[in-house]
Amino acid sequence: MKNFPYLFLLAFLTALVPAMAQTNETGTFHGAQPTKERYHAVYQLNTGDTSVIRHALANIQNSLNDPRLKGKLDIELVVYSGAFVTYQKGKAYFEKELQNLQKQGVILAMCENTMKMRKLSRDEMYPFISYVPTANGELIIRQQEGWAIIRP
Repeated sequence: MKNFPYLFLLAFLTALVPAMAQTNETGTFHGAQPTKERYHAVYQLNTGDTSVIRHALANIQNSLNDPRLKGKLDIELVVYSGAFVTYQKGKAYFEKELQNLQKQGVILAMCENTMKMRKLSRDEMYPFISYVPTANGELIIRQQEGWAIIRP
């Protein structure tokens, strides 16, 4: 009981600091503000679940539409494992969405290691995608370069 005033003060400050961090001078939080000239993000996709794939493509488009990042964002979509269907002709039918993202500057990268393991050829993939030796290697390099790694 002797330490009660100190404990009360500590509890009060612990509750106050996060609340203060979420507001600006007007008292409302408006999200992080862009302070850099360029931002970089890699979206990694490793499942053939079409709902997850659609969600990932929508997330990429949402990032491109964010007014804080407009004209400042580099994005790469790295596909591996079961997500190969994202880039496979005639399978999941993502061609138009992918072409639209690519027109906006998104790098569409397919893992060659996945292709070898699943005995897939480049002829089975959309002709407009790019290739990386391994998805994991690409993610490691990009992370070391400072790119945000996003897994939808």
